[in-house]
Parts: sequence; structure tokens; C-alpha cells
Amino acid sequence: MKILLIPKKDIEGILSMREVMNAVESAFRYKALGKVQMPPKLYVMFPKGDFRTMPCYIPELGFGGVKIVNVHPENPEKYGLPTIMALMILIEPETGKPLAIMDGTWITNIRTGAAGGVAAKYLARKDSKVIGMVGAGTQARTQLLALNEVFDIDEVKVYSKPMKTCEKFKRDMAHLGLNILIKERAEDAVRGCDILVTTTPVTQPIVKNEWVDEGMHINAIGADAPLKEELDPQILKRAKIVVDDIEQACHSGEINVPISKGIITKADIYAELGEIIAGKKVGRVNDGEITIFDSTGLAIQDLATAILVYKRARERGLGSEVELL
Repeated sequence: MKILLIPKKDIEGILSMREVMNAVESAFRYKALGKVQMPPKLYVMFPKGDFRTMPCYIPELGFGGVKIVNVHPENPEKYGLPTIMALMILIEPETGKPLAIMDGTWITNIRTGAAGGVAAKYLARKDSKVIGMVGAGTQARTQLLALNEVFDIDEVKVYSKPMKTCEKFKRDMAHLGLNILIKERAEDAVRGCDILVTTTPVTQPIVKNEWVDEGMHINAIGADAPLKEELDPQILKRAKIVVDDIEQACHSGEINVPISKGIITKADIYAELGEIIAGKKVGRVNDGEITIFDSTGLAIQDLATAILVYKRARERGLGSEVELL
């Protein structure tokens, strides 16, 4: 039995952000229609991080799979390693045999950005032009790539610690031709923006309520584990809250701390993103709404993206087949 091994070097650039956004949007729709199997994400905690296992099956797409992914915030500075590293295994439902093992780090990064772009498509004001970014790492890059597919962006304001992270972000994203401004304070990146993206690993709110204007949309990406929290809970009380998955968000998303403290309840969650995509609920209804997308990252996003990678790799003869079993 041969299995296709697809390394990162073969899959970087194999798909466009637009293709991944379309795949992720479809995956959310399948979820809302009850057409996926996706057990809860499991966490194993380490002293300096964690790893998660994320299985799922999408019958409409004809594949199952599981991702193993870590999050270690100290990696870049201390060890020269990415904060997030992942491995994806693609499985044939009919026999259960593994079809491919591939790098999942790129998949994790691009599908997270894609989800943010899809969420903003449904929740942000259509005339949004100013993007604020708190956090300037890999996740911020893919978020901006996706937003650039949806909106005519005039200005990007970015804040992060250390400041050299912002400088690298600006250099790396220069190919988009956008006006990227580095800000020395988080407040300056937040105030006056139409869409705010937060991608930090903090456990104390970094964005204050008084900085957030009416009509702003927020992609809250950084809180993806228990105790993480980027937003002042009072922002949540003012906003229409949309999550990728209710149970997962309550456990490990931006809303996990406010819910545990009784500041908000499940009843304050307006919808899952898939419900809006599938037309079960409406998205933004007026220009004055504050909307929040609480992204924890779902296995369906990984699987939908991995399927595209696998098919493209087969078409192009990428990767290498090995006999593991």
C-alpha cells in the first residue's frame, strides 16, 4: 500500500487564496446543513504550548482526515521554529486506508486566513477600506491576503511587539501594493479602522472597548485555546457575535473567558458562520452594527483545503509515494 507524502516545499503556492476561500466557504455550508462529521478538537497541554488532534469526514467531498497541530508561542524567538506546526493525514472513507500525509502548517495558515476573509465577506461593511491589525505574524499575513480578495483596501495599520515584527510584515506584504502603516500603540491600529484583525496569543485583553467604533467588524483569531482572550469583554456585549463552532468557541475561542465568568452566555451568540453562508440567518443588517467573528479553527477547513492540495499534487506529479504499511 503506497501513501503519497507531500512536503511543504511542494504545496506552498499550489493553490490561490481565492481557491481556498471557496473551499472553506463550502465546508462551512456543509456543516450548517448537517453534512459533516466533526468530533470536538482534543487538546494535550505541554509546559510551553499544546497540541491538538482534529478529525473529520465530509461525505460530499469523499474524504476523511485528521490534523495534528501544535501551538508554541515561544518557538520563533527561542528555537527558530514556527509557532504552529502541523501534519495532515488524508483517509479514503471506503477502506479507511491513508491516501496521503502532508505538511499541515501551510494548510493551517492559509485556511485560517481564508475563514477570516469569508467571515468579513458576510459580516463587514461592503465599503470597508481601512484594516487594523493587532499582531503581525503568519496568521496576520494570511488574513490580509484573504481580505484583499474581498475589499478595495486603502490602508493597513499594523501593531505588534516587538516592532521588528511589524517591519518584517510590511516587507513581506509589500507585493500587495497596499499602504501599510506601522503603529507604535495598539490603540492607533484599532481606532478608525473598518475591519480589525487580532492574531495574538495573549491571555489578557489587548483591545479596549472605547477604541471600537460602531460599524466595525472584528476577526478575532488569536484566542484558540482555553484562557486566551484578546478583546475587552464589553466589546462582545455590544456586538453581533458569530462563531465557527459554538461548542468549540465556548471552550477555547474569544468568548471562552467571558462565558466562564458569566459576562456573556451562549444565548448571546448570534450564529455560526455556516448558518449565515447557508442562508439560515442573515449577516450584517446595517452599517452601525459591530460584528465579531470568533475563529477557533475547524477540522472541516483543514480537510477541504487538504483535498484540493492532494488533487493538485496528483495532477502535477508532486510529492513522493512510499510504502509505509
